[in-house]
Amino acid sequence: MLLSIKIALASLRAHRLRTLLAMLGVMLGALALTGVQHISRAMLLKAEQETAKLGSNLFMARTGQLAFRPGRSGRVRHEATTFTLQDARDLARALPAVRKSAPFVSVTLPIRSGNLSINCQLVATWPDYRWVRNAVPEVGRFLSAADENRRARVCVLGASIARRLFGRSRAALGQPVFFHRAMLRVVGVMQPKGADIAGADQDEQVFVPMDTYLRRMSNQTWLSGVYLQLGDEADISAAKQSAAEILRRNHRIGPGEEDDFSVLTAKDTMEVQQQALNLVGTLGLISSSVSFTVGGLGILSIMVLLVRARRLEIGVRRAVGARRRDIVGQFLLEAAMMAMAGGLSGVGLALGLVLLVCRIGGLPYVLEPSLVLLALAGSALLGLVAGAYPAWQAAQVEILEVLKSE
Repeated sequence: MLLSIKIALASLRAHRLRTLLAMLGVMLGALALTGVQHISRAMLLKAEQETAKLGSNLFMARTGQLAFRPGRSGRVRHEATTFTLQDARDLARALPAVRKSAPFVSVTLPIRSGNLSINCQLVATWPDYRWVRNAVPEVGRFLSAADENRRARVCVLGASIARRLFGRSRAALGQPVFFHRAMLRVVGVMQPKGADIAGADQDEQVFVPMDTYLRRMSNQTWLSGVYLQLGDEADISAAKQSAAEILRRNHRIGPGEEDDFSVLTAKDTMEVQQQALNLVGTLGLISSSVSFTVGGLGILSIMVLLVRARRLEIGVRRAVGARRRDIVGQFLLEAAMMAMAGGLSGVGLALGLVLLVCRIGGLPYVLEPSLVLLALAGSALLGLVAGAYPAWQAAQVEILEVLKSE
């Protein structure tokens, strides 16, 4: 066996370029299989962690239809302008299990300080948003009831917005910022939080009092939605059903007509994200299958060439007593080693990239030994399958014909 491995290594070294090209397809297949699946699972674990932070007793009612349809590229949403503050108040009053509520308007706007202007997600809301969404300031304070009552021209910056505009969080306090012509003064900067379960970057958000936005900045009456925090013993399913009935009545939606709102729990949102990640995982499996197929064809072609180039070696080995199964085993070993080398390279590169992506994206690092073993076993099996025909071809070489031709 040791002699066969030495012969295989010598043969692969003698044809370095062809060997590398054949390994490349297997490496890309292992990279796609291991990398995409690990990143998908890391994102899913992050979503589960965010759901646990929000708690099982939080749900959201918002304007428009928000869903994920299988077979499409993402979420499908039909906007509406029928969700009002009265809807939010009715939900908070009519649902007995509601502890706190935080209506909100979410819109993308440019924020300016001096000559620097960047886009942000402006969130107009009530002070209770802090408790409902666990929004903790790093410096300064969050919005207060006095800010809401006075329609104060104040705002709280997300961590990334503060850093990009002012360099550091504490330097932002008391500074004026502008949304078009509306000037607001910074009273706080939020702790870094990263993306939430819905995929929104919370560090790129700017919070303003609800009435300040509705009356001073936009002169609009409709909202994006409301967050409702229920008691620990509340029946979330019953609360969702009651919320839907209240909104249908308020919006005068008749039987059989489509809702112009969505009622979602944190778990629902995670399931939507899980469907999207499952689609990403499926696409990863498809791409890895294509790469493995290309790699298998590459190994098949180079092994066929090696059989033709080594006919004299095969004949001599047969002449000194090598059996046909020894020749078959030799070429299968070489094909498997070639595929395993590609698989190991792909898995190693994938795990390194996954670690880099998780650190940059703030995702928990996930290592699934079963996926690693699957990629390596798939690589080895691919090598054996791709090398089967060349190995059989090598075993059919006749000693006398080779010696005569040489």
